[in-house]
Amino acid sequence: MNGMSRKARYALRALYGLTADEARGPVLIADLAEREHIPRKFLEVILLELKNAGVLKSKKGKGGGYALARSPEQITIGQIIRVIDGPLAPLPCASERAYVKCEECTDDATCGTRQVMKKVRDAIAGILDSTTLADVQAQIARARASSASTVTYSI
Repeated sequence: MNGMSRKARYALRALYGLTADEARGPVLIADLAEREHIPRKFLEVILLELKNAGVLKSKKGKGGGYALARSPEQITIGQIIRVIDGPLAPLPCASERAYVKCEECTDDATCGTRQVMKKVRDAIAGILDSTTLADVQAQIARARASSASTVTYSI
């Protein structure tokens, strides 16, 4: 398994930033790039992809920038990863939406590897499709509160 691309990780980081700023309105690319430590040109491409997929909206002119197109409770991590990286399945033959038979496979109906990878895909999709941007924002807030309340003593 290759794991999640850097592009998807940046997309999620940008979306967490936009979720945190949701009440303030649209955010400029330059501000988001600087705050989230994402190369600006790369971020421009990512935000455009997310806009084209209906995850983000943009506004031109004064007070313009990017914002979430829907509430953070309606946008799942699975949706984002699929927009940026494609199917969640570790093998193309285990994908529900983008099935492709493996080159070397003689019988995908009885392939043990495919059966295991379908379970992996189902587990991954179960977590990512039930976790929203709002859920992640709440987890981040809890983690920050926890680390802020930790007292360290040094001599």
